[in-house]
Amino acid sequence: MSNNSQFMLKAIELSIKSAKAKGGPFGCVIVKDNQIIAEGHNQVTSNNDPTAHAEIVAIRNACTKLNNFFLKGCDLYTSCEPCPMCLSAIYWSHVDNIYYANTRMDAKDIDFDDSFIYSEVKKDINERKIKMIQINRDEALEAFKIWQNKEDKIKY
Repeated sequence: MSNNSQFMLKAIELSIKSAKAKGGPFGCVIVKDNQIIAEGHNQVTSNNDPTAHAEIVAIRNACTKLNNFFLKGCDLYTSCEPCPMCLSAIYWSHVDNIYYANTRMDAKDIDFDDSFIYSEVKKDINERKIKMIQINRDEALEAFKIWQNKEDKIKY
């Protein structure tokens, strides 16, 4: 059995444990140098945290372990194709590869349907279901000006 398969089987094991406990049926591991450095399983309902998806939990754990917000050189193994939120976090973390097992359609079949979010992202900001109202832009731009001129900033 390949290491890729072993890492995925660990993510799947986490998803099964989570499904049997008080979490959603999702698991994730992050691998660096052929070693699992972080794990995560869905903790949305157990932590009352809508962002506590398996991938987000694993990313947080990996960043803490590496003491770095970049996960370059790491691979992510997730039991299901990432939702839009997790996919965004994965891109921000700069992992090298994403391996997944179940598809978003498999998730949709058990009522984890992200198609609404995918469709909302494509819409003009004024056509989205949740109303977005811009206020105090001029005042908010001050932080951007400070950042733009900051010489010791850490880019990400």
